[in-house]
Amino acid sequence: MLSVVAIGGYLYTRQLQTVTPVGTAPTTAIDVIAVRNDLLAIANAERRYWATNARYASLDELQTNGDIQVPNRSHYVYSVNAGETSFKIIATYSGPDPKAPKLISVDETMALQTN
Repeated sequence: MLSVVAIGGYLYTRQLQTVTPVGTAPTTAIDVIAVRNDLLAIANAERRYWATNARYASLDELQTNGDIQVPNRSHYVYSVNAGETSFKIIATYSGPDPKAPKLISVDETMALQTN
């Protein structure tokens, strides 16, 4: 019985290591996934806004028009650089985890980038 529990514990920790990069807190990994989902939601709101207005909007415009509700994420702040033909949405990290991505962004191509 003890060996079964030991093997199960070992497999669990190995799986956790593949999900969470070494040195990164599991809560940071969860936050990063949530931020990526937020960025894609904001990008989709930008695309919808462009379809009706023929230009992209600032984050304030999207929120004021009710196109998107931007959640508050601990340690991440969102910003939008929008023009008539392109946009870039950036999430900037300012938390304590040194391994967390400092910038996560998405543009009109819907490609997520992590720096």
